[in-house]
Amino acid sequence: MFDSPFDFFSLVIAIVAFIFARKAFNQTAALRARLDVMETAASSATAARPMPPPLPAQEAPIAPSAADQIRIETTEQESPPPSQPVAPPPMPDIPAAAPASQPGPGFEERIGTRWVVWVGGLTLALGGFFMVRYSIDAGLLGPEVRTLLGGAFALALLAAGEWTRRKESISAIEALPIANIPAILTAAGTSVAFATVYAAYALYGFLVPATAFILLGLVALGTLAAALLHGPALAGLGIAAAFVTPVLVSSDKPDFWALYIYLTIVTAAAFGLARIRLWRWLAVTTIVFALLWTFPCLQCGPSMVGPHAFHVIAGFVLAALLVVCGFMFGPPADEGQIEPISSGSLAACLAGATMIVLASFHDDAAIIVFAVLVAGTLWVAWRAPAATGAIGAAAIFVFIVFAEWAVRGNPDMLVLPGGPLPGIGPAATDGSVSLHLITAAIFAAGFGAAGFLAQGRSVSAIIPVVWSATAVFTPLALLIALYARIAHLDRSIPFAILAVVLATAYGAATEILTKRDSRPGLAISIALFATGALSALALALTFALEKGWLTIALALMSLGTAWISMQRPIPFLRSLSAILAGIVVLRIGYEPRIVGNAVGTTPIFNWLLWGYGIPALSFWMASVFLRRRGDDAPLRTVESAAILFTVLLAFMEIRHLVNGGDVYASAAGLTEVALLVCVALAMAIGLERLRIRTGSIIHNVSAILLTVFAGLAAVFGLMLLETPILWPTDVGGVFFNLLLLGYALPALLALLLSYAVAGRRRAGYANTIAAGALILALTYVTFEIRRLYHGPVLTSGATGGAEQYTYSIAWLAFGVILLGIGILFNSQRARLASAVVIALTILKAFLIDMSTLTGVYRALSFMCLGLVLVAIGWLYQRILFRRQVLPPASSDAALAPEA
Repeated sequence: MFDSPFDFFSLVIAIVAFIFARKAFNQTAALRARLDVMETAASSATAARPMPPPLPAQEAPIAPSAADQIRIETTEQESPPPSQPVAPPPMPDIPAAAPASQPGPGFEERIGTRWVVWVGGLTLALGGFFMVRYSIDAGLLGPEVRTLLGGAFALALLAAGEWTRRKESISAIEALPIANIPAILTAAGTSVAFATVYAAYALYGFLVPATAFILLGLVALGTLAAALLHGPALAGLGIAAAFVTPVLVSSDKPDFWALYIYLTIVTAAAFGLARIRLWRWLAVTTIVFALLWTFPCLQCGPSMVGPHAFHVIAGFVLAALLVVCGFMFGPPADEGQIEPISSGSLAACLAGATMIVLASFHDDAAIIVFAVLVAGTLWVAWRAPAATGAIGAAAIFVFIVFAEWAVRGNPDMLVLPGGPLPGIGPAATDGSVSLHLITAAIFAAGFGAAGFLAQGRSVSAIIPVVWSATAVFTPLALLIALYARIAHLDRSIPFAILAVVLATAYGAATEILTKRDSRPGLAISIALFATGALSALALALTFALEKGWLTIALALMSLGTAWISMQRPIPFLRSLSAILAGIVVLRIGYEPRIVGNAVGTTPIFNWLLWGYGIPALSFWMASVFLRRRGDDAPLRTVESAAILFTVLLAFMEIRHLVNGGDVYASAAGLTEVALLVCVALAMAIGLERLRIRTGSIIHNVSAILLTVFAGLAAVFGLMLLETPILWPTDVGGVFFNLLLLGYALPALLALLLSYAVAGRRRAGYANTIAAGALILALTYVTFEIRRLYHGPVLTSGATGGAEQYTYSIAWLAFGVILLGIGILFNSQRARLASAVVIALTILKAFLIDMSTLTGVYRALSFMCLGLVLVAIGWLYQRILFRRQVLPPASSDAALAPEA
């Protein structure tokens, strides 16, 4: 489609000029509309008011409304006497917006006053390009003549643009032209001039790279200068041409110093124009282009730090002088507000300095330049609050630099299946450790001191909060990075001491700020410094302790935070306590054994006791402290962690005990399931009692969840998967065996739980638990009888008549015992349970005993059952439902006459 780069470049410039010119024309159209509104308002104010027509004599006058009365009185007061001349009314205020009745420009007006001019400017630019193309195709003129003609045409367009601009300045429509004809002509002229210089260099070789570079730069800078007279369209064209020029003019041996000096001049011109005309878009565009020019030049290695550093330093200085609001020559700033462009301009320069440090492998010069720019950011933000956002970016870039340095020195921190990454690992050009230590100390002190001293200096809350956040984050991040690089994440007492010193400093800052008068953002800053103190203390414990002790330390930090929240009622401290608890929970999710294989084999007294027990105790105590100031989300989080760690402590210790220290064993036996059921029921009883006192929804839900877990484990574990009646399990001794642990003890705990929830939860919930207790108890009685007949393995041997008779007698005796308990303690639930057991005994007698028993066992079975049933009936009649005998009626009453 394009035979040469000249054609494509020409068309692109023309289209860009057309787009920017159209934007300017839209702005002038809006100004024209406002002028029309002003003229309409002025003409309507000078017009005379029409007199109301006289009322007919036969009609009564209509009383004026309140608004009309006020208007009449105002007119009478403002009207001068008849003998004095009437003064013209004053010019009304200019309305802010056009009235709804003001019509916009019609289709014909748009075509004749705007579109024709736009198309004309584009046609002029394309005409020059096509003329050059025609001369090339026809061979009419040589390259020299074609180049000269292109330059002459560009000068003619520029002269025409300037002449029309000066001509408009003395015309009647100078303030609001309908279409910006001078800007169109000037844009076309600069586009042709740019294309002509580029053609002379790239197509014909008339110009050496240095000359072409200078000429293209002068055209771009001239376009920016013309934008002062012709508006933003030329500014956009000029800034695009200025930053594209180095791409168009290439060399085998690039001179980075010349490039960056040129970019500095372009940046200064663009920033100056943006400051004079207050064009935010131009400042943003310049910042983006300047930052992009940092990327392609970073491939030259550490030897080119000098020119790269000059580029970012020059950009930083120019942004501080001309862009940052409220600083030096920058625009005025709104008090207490963070201005995005002011902060973003400094942050972009810091980003460039960060890339230089990383690309140069932490060269000493690059580190020094980076440190200087960070210090400059703090100083500018201190003097100009509009740039406060840049210190947040500075803190992040500081962490990136030192974190990358730490990872580069510890390639084993990057665990990759494919092996180490190329370029990862210490290099001969790495910066010195001493320089990094000194720089880190300066950064930590600078951010920390500035963040503390900035409190109370602003009427806005966001500014001191940003300062305090960076004061807390930066020293902690630097300490972690240095610890990773120097101590290699191993135990280090010196770093623990540094963390304690840092925690002390944050604690002192918290105390000092707490005693100050209330200022915007002070409460959040106090919370941040308190968070920093606790975080530093947690780091100290991390640096000084081994793996498992970190979990304990963080749990104790949660307790300490909750206690501090009682002494210093800072709302964020409650959330911090919950956050620390959440971190500990995530920690055990990563490694439930806390210390890996070093748990130990000693039952109970092993690392699980310390790794789960101390955090559980800490969270319980923390919840007590937090509850004193209300029930909220942080309290519920800590309570959940306390219950979770308590349950996990018991469950993990059971696993450890039963499986010989292997908590990851895949199978669970009858002993483990029985212990889990007993522990779950016991904890549910405790939580039921606790929730009555606290009213906590966490205690309430946790009690239900533990009860459900115990029920499911009993049904699927004790009754199905691990039941000794189905699987050959050795239950142990005659009476003290697994049956006592797996069925009798759970039955007793379930019975206690049913009484704990009776009257406090729904009746169905308590009755279901009581029914489970009855089933477990009856199962224990049955299995214990089978143990007496079959030995430790209940699945061995056949069931004889004596065993069947013993089952019936035992069930019957169990029912009688339940009935006695029900009568003695007046418990309807025990009596109903007795009725259920006796009913099962009756069913067994008629369905099983009658068919399987023979001889004396069958007779004794039914005889005993009959005697017991008669005795039960007598008990019910004589004790439970004894009829009251009414006294005989007296004789007087019998002889009394009827009423």
